[in-house]
Amino acid sequence: MLIIKDLHAQVEDKEILKGINLEVKAGEVHAIMGPNGSGKSTLASVIAGKEEFEVTKGSVSLEGEDLEEVSPEERAHKGVFLSFQYPVEIPGVSVTNFMKTAINESRKAKGLEDMPAKDMLKLIREKAELLEIDRKFLSRSLNQGFSGGEKKRNEIFQMAMLEPKVAILDETDSGLDIDALRIVANGVNKLKSKDNAVIVITHYQRLLDYIVPDFVHVIHNGKIVKSGTKELALELEAKGYDWLKNEAVV
Repeated sequence: MLIIKDLHAQVEDKEILKGINLEVKAGEVHAIMGPNGSGKSTLASVIAGKEEFEVTKGSVSLEGEDLEEVSPEERAHKGVFLSFQYPVEIPGVSVTNFMKTAINESRKAKGLEDMPAKDMLKLIREKAELLEIDRKFLSRSLNQGFSGGEKKRNEIFQMAMLEPKVAILDETDSGLDIDALRIVANGVNKLKSKDNAVIVITHYQRLLDYIVPDFVHVIHNGKIVKSGTKELALELEAKGYDWLKNEAVV
């Protein structure tokens, strides 16, 4: 589904990614771990097409299509979803109205008409119930005054509504208490299917107690230096990252 080959990327002439190779198939959950500054969030940003990052070598493709010349908006319409570490606040725009706009813009990109209001309302209610979201929450201004947990739950709601092919969760566990972490992880688990894939970027093993990965990859200094199963995350929790510095690139 998502194939990354020999990916090199830089920002402001500083090389951050130094040859990433990764294949994510439909139905899989991949966890990306590594110390601060290793390139985890840069990788997420490059997959999503953020323009401040320059790809100098290699490729990212989704379902056989090279994404090099595809804008961030078009990538989103094609099924790439990126949750943010720090979601922006949009005063005066309710969660519901934001989602209506996002859904209809995605439909327009595919040559479809706007979703009928009745169908939109039904979809919103179904996804809100799935994720145990109170209807009052949906009428609030997007992220304004939201707690960290509410912001992350709202992003999972957006993911549920948009039904992406590849969902990238960039440090979704950042700043969450245990209860909020469980709620967010439960939502992700409910949305997993054989037709989509999830990439979880995290510092800590604790999130992986709730979202169990099929594969764990460790990035260090812009390269994947170790890949394994969920047991690798437990090993990292016990040993830290220093022991991987001399590992051969896989």
